[in-house]
Amino acid sequence: MFSKKQKLRKEYDALLLDLVTNVKNEWVQQNALQHLSFEFNEELYYRTKVAEAKYVFLFREVKRRNIRLQ
Repeated sequence: MFSKKQKLRKEYDALLLDLVTNVKNEWVQQNALQHLSFEFNEELYYRTKVAEAKYVFLFREVKRRNIRLQ
């Protein structure tokens, strides 16, 4: 009974780590675009902030679950 729960937990932890990696890459890409831009672009600024907020939220969830890379 508990092995199925552990298996599901490991599966979803791996999915969460993949999601965190993807969101971090998106945030880094948006941040790079913002820094390369000559003019202030409001839409790009807000997209960067949204990507950062997503990353911080997911990172906190990883820390709360005490997930480690193996």
